[in-house]
Amino acid sequence: MSSRLTYMPKTVPKSPEKASVANAEKDRLIEAWRVMHYALRAVIAEPDRMLAKRGLTRVHHRILFFLARDPRMSVGELQMTLDVTKQALNTPLKQLREQGLLKLAKADHDARVRELQLTEAGVALEAKLTGEQLRMFAGAFEEAGDCAASAWFEVMAVLARQLR
Repeated sequence: MSSRLTYMPKTVPKSPEKASVANAEKDRLIEAWRVMHYALRAVIAEPDRMLAKRGLTRVHHRILFFLARDPRMSVGELQMTLDVTKQALNTPLKQLREQGLLKLAKADHDARVRELQLTEAGVALEAKLTGEQLRMFAGAFEEAGDCAASAWFEVMAVLARQLR
């Protein structure tokens, strides 16, 4: 008797047909993730190049993106939105302020709360960065058709709900 241990899967398919279906589904899911990887790379490539010219990164774009959609967001709200620590936000916020892309202001409702506001330059940069991505999405949705676009939104919504 051999003392070598062999790997035993937790579940063993009952028939070759079921194994084939399981493998095909796994291959389909792997392909979905592979395609998503390349699609994400395509969507972020040009904005990343634009940001790099300013010494900024994708985290800076995420900050600009969310602040453009929720003006006067507090630092704490941005922290929760991005799911990062206050320390992780400190340097990117400082860099954006130094480049004149955002400013901090005391909240009208509570002087202890610091609200973030994009400057005109911040609004313009965010519009340029995100505009490139919106153009790509519009072209892809048009090419894929309404049914495919609706299905994409549904899949993304289901995945996003898993954050809860």
